[in-house]
Parts: sequence; structure tokens; C-alpha cells
Amino acid sequence: MQRDAKVVVITGAGSGIGAALAKEAARSGAQLVLAGRRAEPLVAVADGLGVSTGKPILVQSDVTTVEGRRLLREACMQAGGRIDILFNNAGVVRTGPLSGMEEAAIRAMVETNLMAPLLLSRDLLPMLRRSKHPRIVNVGSMFGDIAFPLFAVYSATKFGLRGLSDALRRELKAEKIGVTYAAPRAVRTPASNEFSALIEPFSMKLDAPEKVAHRIWRDALRGKRTIYPWPERLFIYAQQFLPRAVDGGLEKQLAAATALLPASVERSATTETHKNRA
Repeated sequence: MQRDAKVVVITGAGSGIGAALAKEAARSGAQLVLAGRRAEPLVAVADGLGVSTGKPILVQSDVTTVEGRRLLREACMQAGGRIDILFNNAGVVRTGPLSGMEEAAIRAMVETNLMAPLLLSRDLLPMLRRSKHPRIVNVGSMFGDIAFPLFAVYSATKFGLRGLSDALRRELKAEKIGVTYAAPRAVRTPASNEFSALIEPFSMKLDAPEKVAHRIWRDALRGKRTIYPWPERLFIYAQQFLPRAVDGGLEKQLAAATALLPASVERSATTETHKNRA
């Protein structure tokens, strides 16, 4: 690794935004620490990075567990014990009515989407403090600002992640540790097939993970506080100033989804989508 290369840690690096972020970071010559629950996708991502970058450190670990976070800390020590950018990217989404949501599904989302970023940020702070320009990037979702029906638990975790990001940004400012909250809309990956029945009724727009990762990487390096797609940012203002209008629009979309695809909507309550967790 080059002496001045950034050390970049990415959770959920085996697919989707995480894999695309790994490519963005590799192009800059960064030393990568890539974490994911399964080894095979991580190896595939590493093989696709090309020869222009140093060999990434691959960590097969579940960051929702104490042992998984320990393995990631040890891997970061192998990279020199310094972290320049931590991408808390691992995430899980399950869709469906709350009334039919199993407790295991709820716990998976809370532990992966909120608890893991919170605990990793805490555990890796000593290594971030050794960087000249450290930054934590929490990859959230537009559902963390605009809560959709049938995404209640997922939205709750992303609202929490956004709050965590704001609080940490203020808490760590004196130490010059930056915090960025990125809120992409739905991403076009194989995992999005799991909630494909809801895409049309809710008028979702899906972006390519490469496009999303490029913007997150670019704006994180620029020190942006938040990263939102356009024109979705306007919908946030609409929710703040015209909440009943947003409620009405989403209620109509929910009715359309239920009328057109009732079986799919009910069945989705037990469907798991690993958006970024691989």
C-alpha cells in the first residue's frame, strides 16, 4: 500500500452499493478493508478491482455480532491501525404490514441498519482519530426521511441512522471527525426483485448502484454533511410543510398496491431483502 493511501473500510461490500463503493475507492489507490457475511461475494468484488490497487483485506464477518465487529477491528489493525473513511453500508430491508412482520425480521433490520453502525462507529473511533481527515459515512435511505407504508420498520431504522449521523457530527466536530449521511432512493440490484411488486404502485425510481456509489464517494470526499438525490430532496420539504398531502398521496398508492397485488403485498411480510448486507 502507498504510504499516503487512504484506508477505507466498507461494510456490506459484497454487493450493491458496497461493491460499487469498493471500485470507487480502489480507483483512488485506497487500501480497502471489505466486510461482508459471505466470503464468495467479497472475493468476487476483490477480483474485479483490477491490478492498479493494492490487495484488499477481506473480512467475512457479521457486524451485528460482537465477534464480527472484533474480526473487523483486527483487520483494520492489519491495515495499519488507522481508518480514513468508514462506510457503514450494510443493510437489510423486509417489507410488508407490521401486523405480519415476524420478530426475527424486525430484529434483523434494527440490528443491521442501526445497531451495527452505532457500535462500529464507537469501536473504530480510536483508529479514526489517527487519521488527518477522518470521516464516517452512514448509508441510509430516502425512507429515513419519507416513511412509506409496508416499510415501517425499515423506515424506523433509517430515521434512527439519520439521527445518529446528526448527533455524531456535532459530537465529533471538535475532534475534526466528519460525518456524512447518504440517503439514496431504491437501487437496482438483484435484491430489489424482492420488493418488485411494490415498485410500480409506489412509483419508485431505481438507480444503478454504480451511479449511487460514485456520488456518495465524490461528495464524501468533499466533506458533504448529507447526500440526497434530486428531485427527492423536494419531497422532504413537502413532507415538512405539507404533511397531509404526502400522507394522502402515499395512502392512495398503498390502496393501489393492495388492490392490484394483494397476495404479493401480504407475502412480502415474510420476505427478506439483503440490499447491502452481502
